[in-house]
Amino acid sequence: MTQMIFVNLPVADLPKSKAFYEAIGFTNEPRFTDETAAAMQLSETICVMLLTHEKWRSFTTKEIPDAKKSAQVALCISREDRSAVDAIVDTARANGGTADPNPPQDYGFMYGRSFEDPDGHVWEPMWMDMEAVTGAGPVEAMA
Repeated sequence: MTQMIFVNLPVADLPKSKAFYEAIGFTNEPRFTDETAAAMQLSETICVMLLTHEKWRSFTTKEIPDAKKSAQVALCISREDRSAVDAIVDTARANGGTADPNPPQDYGFMYGRSFEDPDGHVWEPMWMDMEAVTGAGPVEAMA
């Protein structure tokens, strides 16, 4: 079986969050979607579960942090090229997200930007020239 990742995110407004993720290229999986959760697939191996706060609380007793005020994770996703990085950030901004809450990073062989979803969860789309990083040693440009 291929290993998969399911990222679970608490969201304040499920329909709004579902629409946002659809706008930036995720596809809803209706078999795992109801009024408390929406399964949003980015690829065959990456799925984001958007959970209402009530549903989230059924998984943990920990407090739901306000992602607009504190950072718990940064979710990095690869894109096929630099223009695809820019495109998803621009689409996020146009659909209720915040573009570049963190400074863009451009190392030549690697390029990344960031955006926040409507709840403040930070995503970092990035592109890397794999031919430039296939050497044996550390990448000096990042130092």
